[in-house]
Order: sequence, then structure tokens, then C-alpha cells
Amino acid sequence: MKKDQVKIGETYRAKVSGTLADVKITGENPHGGWDGINVATNRKVRIKSAQRLRGPAKHAPASKRKKIVPLAEYEAQAKADTSAQGGQTPAKATKDAKAATKRHTGQRHATAAKGEAKPMSLLDAAAHLLSLGTGDPMRCKDIVDLAVQRNLWAPRKGGKTPANSLYAAISREIKDKGDASRFVKAERGKFSLRR
Repeated sequence: MKKDQVKIGETYRAKVSGTLADVKITGENPHGGWDGINVATNRKVRIKSAQRLRGPAKHAPASKRKKIVPLAEYEAQAKADTSAQGGQTPAKATKDAKAATKRHTGQRHATAAKGEAKPMSLLDAAAHLLSLGTGDPMRCKDIVDLAVQRNLWAPRKGGKTPANSLYAAISREIKDKGDASRFVKAERGKFSLRR
């Protein structure tokens, strides 16, 4: 619409908060544009430019219009409905419980169903293997090979360097947990369990 086509007191279809709504123009705004009231919600609206107005509002028949009820009247009606039911609030409809989804929820092993054995992490497999050994420090590549050989851990399709990932995980645990870590760095590239 054009600026000269806008008339105060008229109702126009306008884009308000991303949706189209009927707005009654109540006056000009001192900062430019117009002040109005959203007919559906009775809230004040500022129309900054005539481009937001789509044209005159086409009113729905009186039977389809929403009646705007003052809050006090709404609360009184709700209280009357409650007392008519013997003081109990009406029961809400409940949704049927859905079956557990098999989607990734960001948690480890979230897709494993109850009763299924969860696969051991490579870090836990390393701690287990180091506890079974002679106590000598081991390289990460040897730990990974032994874990795969004993079926404690299975590599994923995309993982190309599990030994490097294990080395980083053990180093991170030592750094983060300090003396509470399960591992200790014995020498370059070799780890053993903390005694």
C-alpha cells in the first residue's frame, strides 16, 4: 500500500511478527508510521511503513470471528465450569505412550535395547587388558589388536586410526583425572595401569 492510502480508524491486513493479522489503525506514531491494535489479540502494534500493510481487511462473518473475552470474565466462566463438575477440574486427555525410538540421542549406546549387552568402550577394554597382563607397559596399537582379537571391542566402519584415538583418550584421562586416573604413562608411547 501507499502512505497516502492509509486512514486512521480503518482496519487493514498487516504483517505482524511474521504472520498476517488484521490491525485497526488508531493514530500516527510520532516517530513515523502508525499505531494500531491487533484485532485478534487486542495488543498494541506499531506499523513502521506502509509496505507492511497488505490492504483493507476482509472481515469474516460474525459467526466465525473470535470473541475476545476479558480476563475476569474468562476466569469467572472457568470457575463456574469447575463448580458444575463437583469441584473437580476436567481430566486432560493423555497421549498413548510411543515405543522407544531407535534414534541417536547423544548418549552412548542409546540405541541398544534393554537386555542387550552393551559393547565395551576401547578405553575400558584397554584398562581390562592391562589388568590381565603381566604389568608391563603396552603400546596403544598392541592394546587395540589384542582387544579385537579377544572380541572385547570391534572397530567401527569409519575409524581408520583407533590406536591414535586410544592414545588421545588415555592421555586425556591422565590429564583430566590426575591421580584418580586408571592409567599412567610409563614411557614414550606406552601406558600401564596405576598401582
